[in-house]
Amino acid sequence: MSAPVKKVPIHLQSSQNRILIKNGKVVNDDGMQDADIFIEDGIIKEMGRNLIIPGGTRTIDATGKLIIPGGIDPHTHLDLEMMGAKTVDNFYSGTKAAVAGGTTMIIDFVLPQKGESLIEAYNKWRSMADDKVCCDYGLHVGVTWWSDSVKKEMATLCDEEHGVNSFKMFMAYKDAWMLDDYDLYSAFETCNQLGALPQCALATLIQNDTGVSVLSSKVHAENGNIIAKNTERLLSRGVTGPEGHELSRNEEVEAEAVNRACVVANQAQTPLYIVHMMSKSAVKALTDARRRGQVKPVFGETLAATIGTDAIIEALSRDDLQLTGSDHCTFTEQDKSLGENNFSKIPNGVNGVEDRMSLVWDKGVHAGVMDACRFVAITSATAAKIFNIYPRKGCIAVGSDADIVVWDPQGTRTISSSTHHQAVDFNIFEGQTVHGVPLYVIVNGRLCLDDGNLRVAEGYGKFIKTMVNSPYIFTSNNAVADDNDSGKHDNGSVGNFEKYTNGKGLPELNIMSPVQKYLEDLSVSSTCSTPTGRKMRSQEVRNMQDSTFSISEELEGADRRTSVRVRNPPGGKSSVLW
Repeated sequence: MSAPVKKVPIHLQSSQNRILIKNGKVVNDDGMQDADIFIEDGIIKEMGRNLIIPGGTRTIDATGKLIIPGGIDPHTHLDLEMMGAKTVDNFYSGTKAAVAGGTTMIIDFVLPQKGESLIEAYNKWRSMADDKVCCDYGLHVGVTWWSDSVKKEMATLCDEEHGVNSFKMFMAYKDAWMLDDYDLYSAFETCNQLGALPQCALATLIQNDTGVSVLSSKVHAENGNIIAKNTERLLSRGVTGPEGHELSRNEEVEAEAVNRACVVANQAQTPLYIVHMMSKSAVKALTDARRRGQVKPVFGETLAATIGTDAIIEALSRDDLQLTGSDHCTFTEQDKSLGENNFSKIPNGVNGVEDRMSLVWDKGVHAGVMDACRFVAITSATAAKIFNIYPRKGCIAVGSDADIVVWDPQGTRTISSSTHHQAVDFNIFEGQTVHGVPLYVIVNGRLCLDDGNLRVAEGYGKFIKTMVNSPYIFTSNNAVADDNDSGKHDNGSVGNFEKYTNGKGLPELNIMSPVQKYLEDLSVSSTCSTPTGRKMRSQEVRNMQDSTFSISEELEGADRRTSVRVRNPPGGKSSVLW
């Protein structure tokens, strides 16, 4: 039985207003340009200067601000029941919070119980989400047990009707969701045959300053048998508090699991996506696997929670990690107290969907670690490419969905549970003041955040199918480098962009689209390159947004240009060996 087709209510259809964004600087992952944007019927219709637009158009003045693609959070858990509790954020409150923070699409996880039909679980998630979501969403599906019937259902989920192109396998949660290495190998092989992306799970656990709070804990690694044995040993010795999480699953265990997942993927000759990587040791295991030479590309995701507590932001700037999620999985303080006398019973998960964008900007761009183009790559564009929804999402170009954020690079806000839009009653980032805030958030052409005023509509979002055989994964230049390679590879998909757009390409622009800029002139460098290492602040500037896209510099000087041609393909370049 397939999920019913969702119909958008008439009163929401009429909210697709015409909007003109003027005087801002458009930032994509491969370059920046001065351009106005005209939106109609939920689509970017025109870009350029001195546009002729119809009457009744709402105008937003973005002078001194950036215009960026809406964030894509590839990792959330809403309306999830686990460990004797249910997440307090459902698909309404979770997507409402996402929009408030500048995220315009999430990808949630269908997690069947052992023995449960994957398709029945998928339909359950669709029924929970379709009438609640305030922004668009997609779904990954967990493979929590293995059989011939599971293999057949994976193929069904990959069809055009269901629109799933990624499956999550757990290497932990023994006796619940964990697969052994044989079944993991089988699931990886099936993904590769289907043109789908296998994911390996690493869960979110954060420790507070004291290290002894029942609300949270620290590193969760993925050797389920070692974790189970360590947990058994610690409890028998009277270690019952949340510090037991750290003791039972340290960095060595996470690194071993990352290496093992890469080995299995290489044997199965499949690409791999490792979720929410938490430690430097795990990142090193991932980069070591790449340098050994993986048959197919391997991607690493990290979290807002890790960025807020660790220098792992450096790995994102170097492309040792490729994108950020939130793993938003919130339980109340009362739910967390279920494990007060036994750390293994604390429901796992923390918040992040609302704060991810600002935290990445603050720790990355404002701190001088990366530029604005890299910010767009790791918060939206790379996820869109991996999950085969680019350039519909993750890109500002004519023909793309009008999922747009007007971003104030110098604006600040202080994070607090008293002001956030999430339903959870605490915030792990409590009291942090971050730079970089959304002023306007447009979801499918509808102005949902209007100069700080949040006006979302329950059920407005749509389910977005993520189709198999993503060219970015399977046929792009994300390939294994040979022994003589300098350590850099193209992180884009030159020659495959027609596949992104079903052979139609992008509509003609008043100014060059990111792809047209690349194809027209391969000899002109971008002013917004993806850094291959930390870029230090100069004495003349305060931070990266001043040094790479000063508004005053663009408006002054004789050689002002309305667009920037780029050498790099969409996604830029990285320094990783595949």
